[in-house]
Amino acid sequence: FGDQLKLVVVEKVAPTVVITAPTTGSIITNNKPIISAQLRDNDSGIDVDTIILKIDNTEAASSAIIKTPVSGGYDISYTPTEALSDGNHNISIQVSDNDGNQCNAVTSTIKVDTVPPTLTVTTPTDGLITNTATLTISGTTNDVTSSPVTVTINLNTVDQGAVTVESSGAFNKELTLAEGSNTIVITATDSAGKASSVTRTVTLDTGAPIFQFQPTRP
Repeated sequence: FGDQLKLVVVEKVAPTVVITAPTTGSIITNNKPIISAQLRDNDSGIDVDTIILKIDNTEAASSAIIKTPVSGGYDISYTPTEALSDGNHNISIQVSDNDGNQCNAVTSTIKVDTVPPTLTVTTPTDGLITNTATLTISGTTNDVTSSPVTVTINLNTVDQGAVTVESSGAFNKELTLAEGSNTIVITATDSAGKASSVTRTVTLDTGAPIFQFQPTRP
């Protein structure tokens, strides 16, 4: 009778989940990001049939999740079948081990931004000819998804330093032109790294006008 007794010890430690990409707080420009995670359990092992991966509470098909066995568990990856909309999204992953211990859902909140910021340069107009060396660059910028927006201005390839962007998106920057043709590049960049640029060509002409006297013949 004693030979028929078998002692089975069931461990009570839940597996661990680490979302390696995209990490929480990420702002990404790819609307079909590869989601990667590490699932580990050093006791009874990961039960791959219990993997639950959700994006905004919509569960991914188990067959679409790539499961790679590694020491102590699995590395998994999943690519959304449909593009994520611009804005915030929540990723959650949960799994059990072979003893039935389920971990709490591990989450990662990300933001998708596929659209560069708007940029309007109100002054100067392109092709302006002026005899005043001081020139003010004015405009507005905005990004619905990934504000705040930073603005940089290059004058003849030289960065003109910090540009203050108001909460309304308005900005102004005073420049000093060089004699002759000047190329000004204004660039607005959002938090996701998407950028929009506008180029203006302005000519500074401070020379006095030249008059030529043409005598009339009698």
